Amino acid sequence: MLPTRGPGGAGSPGRARLLRSDDISAQAPPQDPGVADLPHPSAWLRAGAGAVHLYTASGTALALLIVLAAIDGDAVRALWLGLVALVIDGTDGMLARRLRVSERLPWFDGARLDDIVDYLTYAFAPVLLLWMDGRLPDGAAGTLLAVVPLLASSYQFCRVDAKTDDHLFLGFPSYWNVVAFYVIVLDLDPGVTAAILIGLSVLVFVPVGYLYPSRTTAFRRTNLALTAVWLGLYALILTQMPDPSPVLVALSLGYLAYYLAVSLALTVRRRRAGRP
Repeated sequence: MLPTRGPGGAGSPGRARLLRSDDISAQAPPQDPGVADLPHPSAWLRAGAGAVHLYTASGTALALLIVLAAIDGDAVRALWLGLVALVIDGTDGMLARRLRVSERLPWFDGARLDDIVDYLTYAFAPVLLLWMDGRLPDGAAGTLLAVVPLLASSYQFCRVDAKTDDHLFLGFPSYWNVVAFYVIVLDLDPGVTAAILIGLSVLVFVPVGYLYPSRTTAFRRTNLALTAVWLGLYALILTQMPDPSPVLVALSLGYLAYYLAVSLALTVRRRRAGRP
């Protein structure tokens, strides 16, 4: 049916303007208000986010190099590589949050990548190092013992509540790389090592909160400063292998005592506050 002329008809300027406005709005695709408010990331920002993910993924290469060093019988080289992996793991999260990688590359799951890398560098490679370096009992008993922390860590890495809402690890956080470091530095007996591995594997299932040095808000500056000092001590001790200074070793163990004390204090505080 043709439009009529006259006031309000197609010949009316107001009507023409209304039709043009309606046509434009009809042709424009609907937009999600939430998406419309987000700034469109530039190519450089996306490249920066990708670089952070690549930085995290480099831990998989380090895990391979640790395994190769263990096969070559060079435990000290493996521990140096483990130190690099610790530095990367301690800094990639801060970089990811600073560059907002989840917004720039929303299709890529950085948390899953981090879990894969952590399992390789914190669990699989260190346990293999202990086995290859003769730090576990001989025969089938040693092989079975090596499987125990790997299974415990497999469980922990798949828990959706492995990290609490106030940034604590729930259960022993699979620091088998730290365990391997002290077993080798202190030259512990295989029997003692076996007891440590079993005990810590059990603690994976005990709901105690453990400090997350780079994210726990309580005592954050102190935690970061002492963690940096511990990493420095780690490096100094390796430069003195196989006979490191007892003073340096004692100081590094002092950090572990601090870590455990703060973790227990925060766990008690959570329970008193009625938090699960």
